[in-house]
Amino acid sequence: AEMANPEEAEIQISELDLLSSMFPYEEEFAVTDQLALAELKHYVENESAEMPSSKIQFVLNVKIEVPNASMVEFSMACALPFKYPTVLPEITVRSSLLSRSQQIQLNSDLKTYLMQNFRGEPCVLSAREWVKDHAAAYIDKDLSSSSVTASDATPSEVTTFTRLWIYSHHIYNKQKRKNIIDWAKELSLSGFCMPGKPGVVCVEGLQSSCEEFWSRVRRLTWKRILIRHREDVSLEGGGHAEIQKQRKFPTLEEKCFDAHGARGNHMDLGQLYHFLEEKGCADIFQMYFGVEGH
Repeated sequence: AEMANPEEAEIQISELDLLSSMFPYEEEFAVTDQLALAELKHYVENESAEMPSSKIQFVLNVKIEVPNASMVEFSMACALPFKYPTVLPEITVRSSLLSRSQQIQLNSDLKTYLMQNFRGEPCVLSAREWVKDHAAAYIDKDLSSSSVTASDATPSEVTTFTRLWIYSHHIYNKQKRKNIIDWAKELSLSGFCMPGKPGVVCVEGLQSSCEEFWSRVRRLTWKRILIRHREDVSLEGGGHAEIQKQRKFPTLEEKCFDAHGARGNHMDLGQLYHFLEEKGCADIFQMYFGVEGH
């Protein structure tokens, strides 16, 4: 029963290609076993090839806006059985905000939805859409009667300090550059903005302020803009001094590194690397540009 046929394998590969073109960044979509993928491709291309030894496994992460908790990440750990799409994919959805019973309920409902709607056709994207539309509702679902008393005792106030690393295809527009600096000031965020192509913005401060900043910036028109990396630190008590201690940048300022190129707009990435290194953020460079910086 486990024998895949090449058509099924081909469908799996084309679905993975589609996912990687829709979600090019690792924080959204990542194949956890590259060897399994290589074996599957080899199997499709060579009639005499052996069956792949392990299933394709990957992770899809979905950020979902949750009422009064802003953005929450749900991760979908997926495995494709050899017979997929003839059989359903194996998907487990998790999130730090879900209790065990909420997680079980969500996964069982997702499975029911897939069983009822996708007999024998690729459905990973549809599963992701379903999670995007429905997962948030499970966070507040009261699935046990005893939880009422538990929630009456409010835990001590925990403040979250956040640092967002935003990547834009380019930032030239003077008004946008002014907005970035003004909004950061208004929201007590520090960091820096590197205009040009590509554009890099880092903001750090209270989680709610960072998220408000992102929701404003995102609404402006961009060719492409996304959060490349996000850091969250929970601060017990989280007074002003605690927050100041976490900051790597004193204020938010625009950083122009020797521009070169015809329009004087391509920034010197070597200088950006050294700047980040000074601030103790050198590893971020690799997340932005995918290379070891030096």
